[in-house]
Amino acid sequence: MFIGRTRELYQLNKRHDDGAFEFAVLYGRRRVGKTTLINEFTRGKETIFFTGIEGNAKENLEGLSRSIFAYSDDFSGADSSFSSFQAALETAFKMAQTRRVIFVIDEYPYLAASNRAMSSMLQTLIDQHKDTSKLFLVLCGSSLSFMEEQVLGYQSPLFGRRTCQFKIIPFEFLETRNYFPSINPVDLAVVYGITGGIPLYLSLMDGNASIEDNIKSHFLEPNAYLFEEPGNLIKQECRDPAQYNSIIRAIATGSSKMSEICSKTGIDSALANSYLTKLIALGIVKKETPFGTNQTRKTIYLLTDSMFRFWYRFVPDNMAAIQRGLTDSVYQRIEPQLPAFMGGVFEDICKQYLWEQNRRGDPDAAFIDLGRWWGTDKNAKREVEIDILGSVDAETAFFGECKWTNEKADLPVLNGLIQKSGLFAYTRKRFFLFAKTGFSKGCEERAKEMGNVRLVGLEEMAG
Repeated sequence: MFIGRTRELYQLNKRHDDGAFEFAVLYGRRRVGKTTLINEFTRGKETIFFTGIEGNAKENLEGLSRSIFAYSDDFSGADSSFSSFQAALETAFKMAQTRRVIFVIDEYPYLAASNRAMSSMLQTLIDQHKDTSKLFLVLCGSSLSFMEEQVLGYQSPLFGRRTCQFKIIPFEFLETRNYFPSINPVDLAVVYGITGGIPLYLSLMDGNASIEDNIKSHFLEPNAYLFEEPGNLIKQECRDPAQYNSIIRAIATGSSKMSEICSKTGIDSALANSYLTKLIALGIVKKETPFGTNQTRKTIYLLTDSMFRFWYRFVPDNMAAIQRGLTDSVYQRIEPQLPAFMGGVFEDICKQYLWEQNRRGDPDAAFIDLGRWWGTDKNAKREVEIDILGSVDAETAFFGECKWTNEKADLPVLNGLIQKSGLFAYTRKRFFLFAKTGFSKGCEERAKEMGNVRLVGLEEMAG
């Protein structure tokens, strides 16, 4: 069953129905559902579908030829392969002179690596046929850096030729409800956290099983799909995976500053910076500074993907025990740490909620951008953090606090947020409190009295 991606599917179908030449670039990290989306889009439509392989030019040309030959009866009895990539690509373009044909090249970076002239060949053919062709060309790839630099980038021969592009990202929290319509909001949030919103991983989860059983069966069994998944992904994308694994693990276990990462891993800063740049390009790590500032000395590194956060935090240290079948005892060690892990996940969920309210035109959630802030309260002489800070205009901002606890958020939480907002000179301020378990009566009364405070519980965010 196909779930989600309604906006992307609508745009692809709309462009397909227009009939004019299209060149769509579709990219995103592995397992995010790119090929599934393409399969749904091409269902029932005339399509040539080729997937590049990590092989040489001859192997890729043979595969491309088979894909084109399989599309039309005109090639029955044809030789096993075209004489060249140029001949194969020209044939695909010519097929679309009088009828709509979708031509998908999945895993394009592999094909391009096998023949460095590939992008130039496509550029020439696009320039020759774009005004008369009915071809719908789709280039798809999992290497974010390659697709952004070598396909969409200014230096690429294909620069300026694409008619649309789709960066496919993991599902947000609210979208995961489509997979699990009946589970409670807390379990839904945990499932979202341990899968990172990746469609393939979500499809593995059992909505009728407990969180404990899902974690045990999918992460803590040696034959489980997710037991070695992050490590395998790093091996596919990175040379010297041991160093990359060390850096990711350091970040997952709390080392966020460059100095801390280097100290934890024993890697010097120049080399660590190179590794981090690669991980950022892969969409695994992100770099942050306090919202509204460019203080590079306060730069921290975080894992973008909460499944990576979960796996690197809990699996490597327990690898030997898991391989020896000590699933129950490993889970007992993990369980007390789940609330701390979910604290960061809940912050992500709260930000997603605000963006969704912004899209829906909620006046309280009208903002330009938002992020997290940390710094020094000079009067109190202590470091403080604000979970969410959003800018509206030069005079207006909103401040948010996210509480993933089993106790209701009480008045001191609200008062603390108001106090921290005093570090900023905005004349108009709004406040959001987000809570897993709800709010105390005193907190609700104070929020109502102030009039510029929104209290949002997890149930509301879960839809």
